[in-house]
Amino acid sequence: MEAAAGAGLLVCERLHARHDPRWLLQLPPALCLACVIETLGDGGASLVRKKHVLSCFRDVLAWHAVPVLQLLAQDERVCVHFIGTLFGMLHTAEDSSALDLPTEVLVRLVADLKLEQYVHCVLDESQKELSKAATMRGSLPTLNLLGKLADAIPGLADILVIEHGNLMEHLLAGLMYPNEGIKATVCYLYGKLYSSPISSERLSVHFTERLCDLFLATLGNAQTKELQVNCMGLLKELLNSDHFVSVIMNNSRRGADSENAELLEKENPLPLMLKKLLLSRDEMLQVASVQCMTAVLVHSPIKYAPAFIHADIPEFLFERLSCTSEILLWSVYCCLLLLTEERLFFSKCHTVYGIESVVRSLKGILQLNNVELHKQGLLLFTEILKRQPVEIKLFTNLAMCKDAIGVLVEAVKCPVLEVAAEAVKAVAAIMRKDHLSCPPVQYVELQRLIETMLKRCVDLSLPPINRRSASHLGHSTQNKAVLRQGQFLLSTVEGFRNACRLAVECQSDPLAQENAFTAPGSESENTLGSYSEFLLRICDSLCIPVVLKHSERTSSPALMEVFISALSTLFAVVPSMHEKFSRKLASSSFIRLALELKAKFCTGQSNPALNQACSSFLYSMCLSLHSAAEKMEDSSQEEREMSELLQRSLPQLNCNVPESLTLLSETPDPFCLDEALRSHQYCLLLLLYCAYALEDRFVPEAELFSAIRNFLLSVQDQGDCPPPYVFRAVLYLLAVCQNKGEALDLSPLCAIRRVLENTSDLSLVYIHHPLLLKFFLHYSELVGKFGHRILQLWFSWEDYSQIESEDAVSGLSSSLPDYPNSFTTLLHILKENSSVLLILLDLVCLSTTEVAHKVLMTLSMFLKRNEDVVVCDLLRSQFLQILQQLLVESSSTTLRASKNLPLLLSLLFLVQLRNEAERELDSTDFKLLHHVSDLCGKCRPGDVELLQPSLNFLYWSLHQTTTCSQQRVVAVLLSSVPLLELLQKVLELTWMWPCRSGPTLSSSEEALLCSAWLLTASLLAHQHRFNSEVHQTISLDVEQVLNAVILRRKKPALLLVSILQFLRAILRQNFSSALLVLIVQPTAQSRIEPSSSEDDASLYPLATWQVLSLVVSLQNLLVQKDLLLSQSVVACLEVLMEYLHRKNQGIALHVISQPWNRFLLFTLLDGGENSFLRPEILRLMTLFVRYRSSGIISQSEISQILQEAAKAKLAELPGATSQALRLFLLQLQSGSCEMEPAQEGTIQTLLESLPARTRTHLSAQDMVCLGGVAVSLLHIAD
Repeated sequence: MEAAAGAGLLVCERLHARHDPRWLLQLPPALCLACVIETLGDGGASLVRKKHVLSCFRDVLAWHAVPVLQLLAQDERVCVHFIGTLFGMLHTAEDSSALDLPTEVLVRLVADLKLEQYVHCVLDESQKELSKAATMRGSLPTLNLLGKLADAIPGLADILVIEHGNLMEHLLAGLMYPNEGIKATVCYLYGKLYSSPISSERLSVHFTERLCDLFLATLGNAQTKELQVNCMGLLKELLNSDHFVSVIMNNSRRGADSENAELLEKENPLPLMLKKLLLSRDEMLQVASVQCMTAVLVHSPIKYAPAFIHADIPEFLFERLSCTSEILLWSVYCCLLLLTEERLFFSKCHTVYGIESVVRSLKGILQLNNVELHKQGLLLFTEILKRQPVEIKLFTNLAMCKDAIGVLVEAVKCPVLEVAAEAVKAVAAIMRKDHLSCPPVQYVELQRLIETMLKRCVDLSLPPINRRSASHLGHSTQNKAVLRQGQFLLSTVEGFRNACRLAVECQSDPLAQENAFTAPGSESENTLGSYSEFLLRICDSLCIPVVLKHSERTSSPALMEVFISALSTLFAVVPSMHEKFSRKLASSSFIRLALELKAKFCTGQSNPALNQACSSFLYSMCLSLHSAAEKMEDSSQEEREMSELLQRSLPQLNCNVPESLTLLSETPDPFCLDEALRSHQYCLLLLLYCAYALEDRFVPEAELFSAIRNFLLSVQDQGDCPPPYVFRAVLYLLAVCQNKGEALDLSPLCAIRRVLENTSDLSLVYIHHPLLLKFFLHYSELVGKFGHRILQLWFSWEDYSQIESEDAVSGLSSSLPDYPNSFTTLLHILKENSSVLLILLDLVCLSTTEVAHKVLMTLSMFLKRNEDVVVCDLLRSQFLQILQQLLVESSSTTLRASKNLPLLLSLLFLVQLRNEAERELDSTDFKLLHHVSDLCGKCRPGDVELLQPSLNFLYWSLHQTTTCSQQRVVAVLLSSVPLLELLQKVLELTWMWPCRSGPTLSSSEEALLCSAWLLTASLLAHQHRFNSEVHQTISLDVEQVLNAVILRRKKPALLLVSILQFLRAILRQNFSSALLVLIVQPTAQSRIEPSSSEDDASLYPLATWQVLSLVVSLQNLLVQKDLLLSQSVVACLEVLMEYLHRKNQGIALHVISQPWNRFLLFTLLDGGENSFLRPEILRLMTLFVRYRSSGIISQSEISQILQEAAKAKLAELPGATSQALRLFLLQLQSGSCEMEPAQEGTIQTLLESLPARTRTHLSAQDMVCLGGVAVSLLHIAD
């Protein structure tokens, strides 16, 4: 064969020549199968030669099995001979190393031939060999062969057990033989036999009666790794059967006393054996040991776990978690997971001992790329967190707790969804107070964990919805993606709900509310308060949007049940914010969402958990909104009744919108005692009210209005009387839907009236809303009976602080402030229905001071905003009655302290101010005049709020009426001695201000001074005009009056105007008046300059220096270019010059000829077009022309004025300008100044072109209110 091998042929040269060529296989290299068989059977061939031939045949069989097997199969006799030759080699080998090759070839050959006769041939030979073997050592090759054959040939184990049953005796003998090699072979063969279900069943009794104890002894005493491995292999096969597990664990005598550790160890030797292998340093044995434990536990953790737990195996399993072997970690995770089902695992504190190892292991495996290992580790962690008893704290220190949270954060971030899904389940499990109550509670870390978990949901990307027809495969894939992400979201929301429950649980624990280790005075975010607020924020920003977005794709009752339950828990998380949270949810259509979920998933008895969650959510929201809206002290009884109604009816209220409208319209059977229908209607009305109140109008207004109308008819027919809190909802819904439906007819209005009449207090059914007020005031059937009370409730609820501030800020502004919508609605109602004004006036008398104050403010604002509404005659008589009542019922002290009286007087003045033309005053006016003047006499100068509107009214009465009425008004005012005394006291305040050391006057005090000076000036003028009788004089110091103008010290322009009006009046009367007593004291200036005494005597009571100083001050005031002040100054200069001209013409000429006057004139001219055609300029130039002051105004200026006048459109000039121009032209025409003929013609033409001079009719602009001061423009400009 060697020579032939050199030629590339595997043949034996000595034997090959006599072999048939058909046995030669033409292979690379070529092989003669006959040479192989004959060489192996040649007794004279050496063992080395046989091994070489057999090795060559093995290689050919491995690479070219098909042609070899086909050739052998042609001749069964040759094949049997070849098998017998190989079998004989097993028993002629002198050492064990020579057994492996023939065993391998024989097993391969028999297995590949796949013919039953060859299998039986080998088994028969094996049976014979075992029977004639003198020792067990001689049986080893046969047993080894049988084991390999059983491994290679399916079904061989069944043949061995069924047809060769006596083999078991040899195997038992082998286990008892003191050789671990033989024992290992026997265990290997046993393992193959018990791997077959049929054989396992047939060998059941054999195992129970004979093998079990022997095998356990063998396992317990095994020393070599081969035996240990084969024993573990057999054990794993045995542990697949529940019967064998029971036998091995000796469970038959286990009683109820599972706590007796010694008994368990004695009866169950297997845990100790496995524990021994677990403690070995061989990883393979450790894995096998853990897998066998798992195989036992998987049958019944409750039955078998105590034996392992009492053997302290969990402790060593946790220790193995520090390894790096992924298969060992996986096995330990699986075993520990089964142990968690036994309470002893927790009660003996194994989890407390091992939780650190679990967390450290998770931290390590998250760095690996093994998804299944990640999932199994997180599943174990989750089960430990779930099942850990509350009374046994799992995390014993803060660092461990923080590490656990950190591991979960990293796990949630894992890009593999399956791993993240297991992580969020662990997050849900860790959110327990007993897990996290290691002081201080790590609220900041929890916030990071919750935020990471919710953001992970945001990162989930669903495929777009394909509404077109798609392939079934694509649709199925999309559905699976939605389902997986829905499950992930469900676990996430469960975690968030548990986080909310954790916050609620911590509220009762003072140690859990804030960090006790925070430095004094410093702020910490690690508090329960910040954590609770975080939950509200994160729910609003992440949780709610994510869930609602997912629900748009698919509706999951389980997800929505957890979600709604979490929202319900949030009501109690931050009690101080539950109202705000409720309003936010209600305004975001969550009432609609809950009702839709109930209607879709909870009809009948389906999804009771979701039904209960939605009902609890609606219950909490409704009660929260109700308690926030009610400010009545005795509302607790109402809340209890409402609570009972909601709890009773909400679970049964599972209807959609059309069904809800139908439900409202139904009428209960009058003969039925069941009140369920009416209760359901009441409950539905409360829900609709809460939704509509926060702008969630998911039911069409018109249809809802009609349904409630039918409900009212049903109530009327049945004679029912809904509870106040229900009828309050009815009224509100009717009010907000009124514009969408037809007006109510008499029947529902009668129902409303009947219920309201049976209500003890309308406040029980009142809701503060402008539409409700509009609803009540719209129907006359309701206004007459309930209008007063509804308006009273409106004003008691309405906040007028903003209205008062807006009105105060508006000040002198010509534009009206922007008031709240509710107040604007009321003003609109008053404009449409003026009869409501009378109700308001009744409220002034009948209501509290606060309500009356708000009513008067409302009327005041109404008159300011609605100048076109004629209500003067309607209101004046009512004002008289109110004023009379106040004056009769109040003393001077209470009058001055009243907040409403100033408003009433201001309103009275506003009403009078609405008169656009002069009119005769009637008896009502004079009664009002008398009462107001009498009231002023009872006041002190400091009663500014009362005096200001009163003096305005008196001033108006003097100017806005006919001459005949004016005379009577003057007589009434001059007859009031207290009024005149008050005026003197108020005027004297002028000298005291501003004082360098004292406080400045307020704007209201300045306004009062203005009104006092204007009224006094008017009284002086009208007393002189009508020569009225005077009962009390006013005494004033002339020097102080003059100094008020000369030394003005930044006085307001209006106050200067008012003093100048007074000064004009006394100048016109030459300082002589029956009403006025002037005090004249020698001045320091007159004592210093006695030479001027002659001029002073002619000007008495004025001094020359005072005149000059007054003129200079008036000129300076003109430069300020204030229109009203300029008119007043020019008018004062005119009267002053008349006075000087009468008393001392030299002084008058001196004053009018000062060069400063020309400079003043050019200062006033701004150089613009028609700059001369301003009333104050024209009147000033008229004054210069009148007193022939040619040095001040020249012919050129006169010509320029005439040219500007000729170019102007005279018919369009304002009345004051036209009048001033006429006076100027007449003064020129009078000859006061030399005119050229052309100028005289121009003057005459202009006079003829000017509108005819008629008495200017009063208009709404003649009497104005500036800074709260009534000012007659005609009075100023006259």
